Amino acid sequence: MTTESVEVRRGVPEGAAARVAELYWEAFGGKLGLALGPAAAGRRFIAEHLHADRAVTALSGGGGHDGGRVVGVAGYQLAGRGLVGGDAAAVRARYGRVRGLYRVFLLALLERTPARGELVMDGIAVDPAERSRGIGGLLLREVEAIAVEQGCRRIRLDVVAENPRARELYERHGFRAVRVQRTPWLRDVLGFGAVTTMHKEVSAR
Repeated sequence: MTTESVEVRRGVPEGAAARVAELYWEAFGGKLGLALGPAAAGRRFIAEHLHADRAVTALSGGGGHDGGRVVGVAGYQLAGRGLVGGDAAAVRARYGRVRGLYRVFLLALLERTPARGELVMDGIAVDPAERSRGIGGLLLREVEAIAVEQGCRRIRLDVVAENPRARELYERHGFRAVRVQRTPWLRDVLGFGAVTTMHKEVSAR
């Protein structure tokens, strides 16, 4: 299959926040479940707190004004903002003061702060029915273009050991593993026992 009918755009198209949240939850709900679940509540929280300018989206079918259906999204952190917002106060407001406090703690375990000159990817989510079309590669290339335009020297991402398919994608596009952090104590809490940090050097314009 090819990507001929897929268009890549920067940002989240107007009216597509719920769709992006659906894709994001399908890809990362296992990791976010205890912090933002149940699923319906988690998708709603993500949709309500999206930073639309911190995403690259892939749209399939249609074209023209509406651009078609969102079939993939890549989020990234830059200048202190990532794809999914929502501070501790927003979490407590949604889930309650007591239950929200524990959820804030879990989310803090997943936080990654970019170093100077670094763009950090929040992850790639592609519609399961649209995989193996090269959509992930299209999204990665556009994120790299953004990093170059913003004067970054490298892109950083983390991939869990339980997702070898994602790691293979990143390696095909020039990312290399630089560190493995083993977290067996998080396996029962967040569903993964090791995280590999990967870098790709880029040349600023």
